Amino acid sequence: MAESLPLEMLTYILRFLPLSDQKEASLVSRAWYCAAQNVLREMNVRYNIPVCSASLPAIKSLGLRGISCISLTNLDGSPVSQQVLQSVAHHLGPHLQSLSLGGGSPTEASFVALVLGCPALHSLDLSGCNSLFTSGMLLAQPETARQVQQALSGLRELSLAGLRDLADLTFNRLSSCAPSLERLSLAYCHLTFKPGPARGSLSPQDSSPSQLSFHNLLQFVKERAGRLRALDLSGTGLLPEGLQALGQVAGLQLQELSLQSCRDLSTEAVAALCHQQPGLTSLDLSGCSELADRALVAVSRGLQHLQRLSLRKLQRLTDAGCTALGALRELRSLDMAECCLVSGRGLAQALGSVHGALPALATLSLAYCSSLKPHLELEHQALSPKDPSPQPQGPSLLMLQALQELDLTACSKLTDASVAKVLQFPQLRQLSLSLLPELTDKGLVAVARGCPSLELLVLSHCNLLSDEGWAQAASSWPRLEHLNLSGCSKLTEQTLDTIGQACKQIQMLDVSMCPGISMAAIRRFQAQRPQLTCVQSRFVGGADLTQTL
Repeated sequence: MAESLPLEMLTYILRFLPLSDQKEASLVSRAWYCAAQNVLREMNVRYNIPVCSASLPAIKSLGLRGISCISLTNLDGSPVSQQVLQSVAHHLGPHLQSLSLGGGSPTEASFVALVLGCPALHSLDLSGCNSLFTSGMLLAQPETARQVQQALSGLRELSLAGLRDLADLTFNRLSSCAPSLERLSLAYCHLTFKPGPARGSLSPQDSSPSQLSFHNLLQFVKERAGRLRALDLSGTGLLPEGLQALGQVAGLQLQELSLQSCRDLSTEAVAALCHQQPGLTSLDLSGCSELADRALVAVSRGLQHLQRLSLRKLQRLTDAGCTALGALRELRSLDMAECCLVSGRGLAQALGSVHGALPALATLSLAYCSSLKPHLELEHQALSPKDPSPQPQGPSLLMLQALQELDLTACSKLTDASVAKVLQFPQLRQLSLSLLPELTDKGLVAVARGCPSLELLVLSHCNLLSDEGWAQAASSWPRLEHLNLSGCSKLTEQTLDTIGQACKQIQMLDVSMCPGISMAAIRRFQAQRPQLTCVQSRFVGGADLTQTL
């Protein structure tokens, strides 16, 4: 029946499967393989290509497959790099939609030649490519700028993160070549804040040849307000008055804003932003150290359509502020890692109440929340023998049945009992329980029973786990692909045998610093499993780290 379906219909059906299942489906038949390849192209799966002569045949092969999303690594100004760039432009350029040169050192001439060969680009990543901006002459020739503007007419996303030599002049030249730009990243570029012209637009004489000024950026935002949808100003030292000036730009309707590590931002500035930009769906306030509970209350009240929120490293945030999160009904991803005052009580009340659980929340990170405790609010009430129902009787994270990714790394106060009661998520695909000093085999077995769909599991430095626990747990994880057991000092090669027999899909395994596992056992494990792509085995077999280092 499935073989008779048109390729377009098969492609549409496979789009609803996670990536791991798409890979499995591609092995069914040639038709399913072609459909799965179509899905991968639609999903913009990125191919990382090292810049070396050995990559030339692979580039040609990827060109025949119509690959549209690549990242070039180790790029420099050498003849080999220029040869690779020419090959990319020839074989991939006509249909390339996303290109990353992040961290590379291309010459200005090779960069221009590459861009001119990629007329369909939608996304360009030049983060860390300082060699392009050091001279300040990039696109200084009007004819070159005209040709590049024609090639980048469809560019919608541009990343200029981490460029120490980016200045107003070079920014203006490059941005003027991308009239359709919707997403811009200037993360960790040094913005200067000084008074600009009193009114009107900037003239070329106003643009600094050596500094990237906030006034110049603000003018750019005003000119592109009708099209701009995402800004990343992380690590730029943005001031409260700067955030307010951006938020009140006429016609600006941002959907995504990242302000990570902007440490001077105030609660008042964030509150004003929420009032001025109510359409935001993604907001990153990680490391904005001046923000506390009132800022979270303002976000919860003002951004009703928020889907992704990062509050990592907000050291002043407490349970009182967390209770406001329940108002964000469309929230899909929440990052509260390293919020050291959050104990979990307010969080469970906001996220896991019987009538107010967030129905769409799929990703939750509470890593390094050192105060997180196994409150009853984090667990369901103990069940009586007469009531075997698994439903929670009060506020509980168990209500988050759409959860797919959970990070509880270094939540050191969690015990086997709390883990067993909380971790019952049939759809959970990724879980980290690293650095839990009280996690034993009993807790591991409970996690295996409660979370049978795991594909990625991180248990590094859980020193109480043993071979016996894995013998009971492994059979519950047939879909497991990525497993990190580094620093689990009690494990031996018996656990390797157990994993090999029960977890047939395993592709990546980390057993670094496991003194009970020998290199001979690891080589045997690899030889028996050709699908295994990576095994990390640093300092195994009781190696003396002091001598090795």
